[in-house]
Amino acid sequence: MSLMVLTGTGTGVGKTVVTAAVAALALAGRRSVAVLKPAQTGVGPDEPGDLDEVGRLAGDAVTTWELGRFPDPLAPNIAARRAGLPVVTPSQAAAAAVELSRGHDQVLVEGAGGLLVRFDDNGGTLADVAWSIGAPVLIVADAGLGTLNSTALTAEALRRRGIECAGVVVGSWPAEPDLAARCNLDDLPTAADAPLIGALPANAAALDRAEFLAVARRSLAPELGGEFDANGFSAEHAA
Repeated sequence: MSLMVLTGTGTGVGKTVVTAAVAALALAGRRSVAVLKPAQTGVGPDEPGDLDEVGRLAGDAVTTWELGRFPDPLAPNIAARRAGLPVVTPSQAAAAAVELSRGHDQVLVEGAGGLLVRFDDNGGTLADVAWSIGAPVLIVADAGLGTLNSTALTAEALRRRGIECAGVVVGSWPAEPDLAARCNLDDLPTAADAPLIGALPANAAALDRAEFLAVARRSLAPELGGEFDANGFSAEHAA
């Protein structure tokens, strides 16, 4: 998958850390990697954003490109309007992804929030970006209660648009998972109609770069460059 889009089932589910983990494994496999963030919201002009976090965790060799930055923690179209700045359109994001793909083995496009969060006032979304570049979408899901519904809704939106779902990754697996989280390991693939291909521990972002790479390898499946075994992980945490 030379082009892949990553979306969350909502905000704060670990999407940026998963993006960094996929990038780190690609770099470890001697692939050139670029990460595109079409719209960064909730961050000021001089503050570190999601791409800074990706570089810190995955390595300086990752090419990063942010198309728009808006300080209010809102949907990109609303944040752009409030800041008096031009929106980032899906066509601009798609063109940037294609441009990056000409010089990189792997291009990751990280969305803002969920799949259907609006980029512009014409209803353009991350789903439009994925569709226009023909890229599969990796769903980053929460671990606990409520995640099955949000995952199923995201997957249904992909299917209705003819977009491939690359799989589901739990973005922040708790150190002490509750009953809902443990049951969800078996039910997330059904909700998404796609395999569970990873589960990153909740403390992954606090690790140094070498430790992060080791955790990424254990926590992501072979199709993402790692060694994660969903059946074994589910058995280990069986409810």
